[in-house]
Amino acid sequence: MAGLLSKERIVAKPGFNRWLIAPAALGIHLCIGSVYAWSLFNPALIKRIGVVTSAADDWTLKSVVWIFTVAIVFLGLSAAIAGKWLEEVGPRKVGTVAAFCWGGGFMIGGFGILTGHLWLLYLGYGVLGGCGLGLGYVSPVSTLIRWFPDHRGMATGIAIMGFGGGAMLAKFLIGPILRSYYKAPEYLGTMDSVNLVTDAGRRMTEIGGQLKEVVVVGANDVAGMLVPGPEGVYLAGTGTVGVAQTFFTLGAVYFVVMLISSFSYRVPADDWKPEGWEPPKETEKHGMITQHHVDIDQALKTPQFYQLWLMLCLNVTAGIGVIAVAKTMVTEIFGSTLPDIVDIEFAATYVLMLSLFNMIGRFFWASISDFIGRKTTYFIFFAFGILLYLSIPYIAQQVSVDPAVKWLVLFYAATMIIFTMYGGGFATIPAYLADIFGTKYVGGIHGRLLTAWSTAGVLGPLAITSLRENSVTKAIQGLVDKIDPAVFQKTFGAGVEQLDKLVEAKTVTISKLMEISPEGTIDPTPSLYNQTMYLMAGLLFIALIANLLMRPVSHKHHMTEEELRNA
Repeated sequence: MAGLLSKERIVAKPGFNRWLIAPAALGIHLCIGSVYAWSLFNPALIKRIGVVTSAADDWTLKSVVWIFTVAIVFLGLSAAIAGKWLEEVGPRKVGTVAAFCWGGGFMIGGFGILTGHLWLLYLGYGVLGGCGLGLGYVSPVSTLIRWFPDHRGMATGIAIMGFGGGAMLAKFLIGPILRSYYKAPEYLGTMDSVNLVTDAGRRMTEIGGQLKEVVVVGANDVAGMLVPGPEGVYLAGTGTVGVAQTFFTLGAVYFVVMLISSFSYRVPADDWKPEGWEPPKETEKHGMITQHHVDIDQALKTPQFYQLWLMLCLNVTAGIGVIAVAKTMVTEIFGSTLPDIVDIEFAATYVLMLSLFNMIGRFFWASISDFIGRKTTYFIFFAFGILLYLSIPYIAQQVSVDPAVKWLVLFYAATMIIFTMYGGGFATIPAYLADIFGTKYVGGIHGRLLTAWSTAGVLGPLAITSLRENSVTKAIQGLVDKIDPAVFQKTFGAGVEQLDKLVEAKTVTISKLMEISPEGTIDPTPSLYNQTMYLMAGLLFIALIANLLMRPVSHKHHMTEEELRNA
């Protein structure tokens, strides 16, 4: 088996068609790219017990968003460690290990969901699955750069396009699989027909002489149901969202596809180059493509590495937090103002479109960078991105006052363009690294640079969930101040003085408060993400400066002819 996975075993014979590597790279990246569809799991994971809406003991959105964060952290850490290993053992062995980690991570995570142990979901999907992400991510990139030295941007765009498209593929898999395993909880009747009491913030009713916990679905909650059902009272702990079974199914599918793709890898011989192609001089291609090589460890001593690290980190931070809550965000901004259009299916399609434009951007911008240069491409990402992020709070403010479809169209357009550039940043960075540091150790250098992704994987979701949580707290308090305390008492079975407990038990939410707010009260939900968008625009401004200061690496860092012969 060791010989079958060895690097020597996969050196291509003369005449090998280099385009055959593209399907293998796409196969692995489409599987691991499903991590971008994590937000499709969020609605089910936070309703694991309540099923139709969240119960008191259900996991919170913040707790499950962090699973995505852990996966991205371990993606970067494993890529940094495996980058040098990849250069030694080749992409087939690395891809095979990635298949076991990613598929196995889903299996362990599924058991965590079944048993209610959140830590198992973190360990399986987050830690083990994250290692599979990192190993699977780096394995095809350096391979394709070596097969396509004449089109570096396009080559990395091909590989990383699959990662962006993984969420699009996952959308077609996750939704139908979830629905196939879904079972509605026991329906007890309308709210008026069920005798409800409130105990420590929880809604309860007597069944067979015992108080049982229930969940209440109001008019504003119907749009958020995984499978449409009637308003009213449901018995918590009955039925299933089907998310554990979905994890088991996806884990098996991804493992098989990744294993087949890994065994399809081939690497070019050391002296191979495309027929009729000669490397460009360093003065060509905007003066930013070197013909020298920089060792992995030496690259860490250059300012260019840290400039690129900062650029990737800030660009990813700006986009990854939005990806983690994309489905929730579009529902919260437009669900209350345009409920006939923005329902749970619309939100799922929105995630699909984000994935599609993410994928398109990866190939489009990476290919364009071959002609306009990597530095110019990143200038466009950051300068235009600042304006687009700043447009979202304005749109949210306008839709609260004037719930017109035009604001949804503008939001859709702005976010789709943002994600073409977000994906383009990922796809173009390996080519930028090859331009700056040469191609010999680009896989290892790229792996270490991906620690920026790990950092962003923490900063992005932390920023968006913390700022959103702060905005929710302020919004709830603002609405409660406008509501008659007697009406509040009648609706929730407890007084305003118990607000904190009611919020913690998910009995009081913005949507439920809006049902009893005075006429003319503006729903604060669309503005929950305003602070986040202002922060993201500021981060892109810092990245813009780092890119403008980019210069070629000093000759003192280049490998000598003797070092290259001994490498």
